[in-house]
Amino acid sequence: MVKRTGLSDPGKELFTAYDKTTSKWDNFRFIDLFAGIGGIRLGFEAAGGHCVFSSEFDEDACKTYEANFGEHPSGDITKICAAEIPDFDILLGGFPCQAFSIMGKKEGFANETCGTLFFDIERILKEKKPPAFMLENVKNLAAHDKGNTFRVIKSHLEALGYHVYTKVLNALDFGVPQKRERIFIVGFLDDVRFSFPEPVPEEERQTLADVLETDVDKKYYVREVIRASRLKRIKDKNYPRPYISHENMSGLITPHPYSSALRAGASANYILINDERRPTEREMLRLQGFPETYKIVLPYGKVKRQCGNSVAVPVIKAIAKEMLTSLRDFERSKQYAGQK
Repeated sequence: MVKRTGLSDPGKELFTAYDKTTSKWDNFRFIDLFAGIGGIRLGFEAAGGHCVFSSEFDEDACKTYEANFGEHPSGDITKICAAEIPDFDILLGGFPCQAFSIMGKKEGFANETCGTLFFDIERILKEKKPPAFMLENVKNLAAHDKGNTFRVIKSHLEALGYHVYTKVLNALDFGVPQKRERIFIVGFLDDVRFSFPEPVPEEERQTLADVLETDVDKKYYVREVIRASRLKRIKDKNYPRPYISHENMSGLITPHPYSSALRAGASANYILINDERRPTEREMLRLQGFPETYKIVLPYGKVKRQCGNSVAVPVIKAIAKEMLTSLRDFERSKQYAGQK
């Protein structure tokens, strides 16, 4: 036990017996729901976590997940009994967003195939009561149905006893050249003080040049007629390279020194590098912040879909770090209170 004298109140002694090397949060357990290809898992493993259960419905995603993590996720979460899931400390879930996406039909809870999957998260939280959770979804979730959908989700989480924090974060602010805004929902059973991470300094962020490959196979290059059409419609014909252009709903081509959000169901050419070629599989993974060691085991179209459905790993890492800091601080405060 270390004895300290409080500077603001001379004579008052503060006692701290907290030792970070013995914190329960140095080796926590988490479950990876709607696991996709494991982007959320990577972020929480980096914070010291150990995955004890994963679930993913899409078999192609399971193949990629197994190739990289050595385990084949359990299947349809709606068919998994919550009581049979191993005990864990943090629930993680990037639950399907198509029902809430501004690019989709925006059916929300009316979409029986994925909009209601939030309630499977709810039943698992109710059964297992883990100390914390983190959920991820599209930015539009907060605005869907004039905010009613989000209010339902938040109220259900609070009714389970969780203190809930929410914020929209942009992957651009956390080191990858991709404009990807997503809403994150973090909750704690205890009254844990939590703040979402701050953006990383500009000088620590990757540029587009950092993620692009230099020797790219000709199969990624578009036909000349497509290239000519793009260049004819580009908003700024003198935009400096490298850039990634995005074709919007009206057909306008807009270049940026970063990628627009990778999308699972978008057309093959919705984003092009220098209006010449599609991003390679490795480049798409880099835009999401996946490590160079991540294995690519499926064809281009499936990798494109999986990257579009995944998360920006650096954002998850930053959130995980803040969550673990908050949980350790709360643990320390309880120990301090017990000494008084």
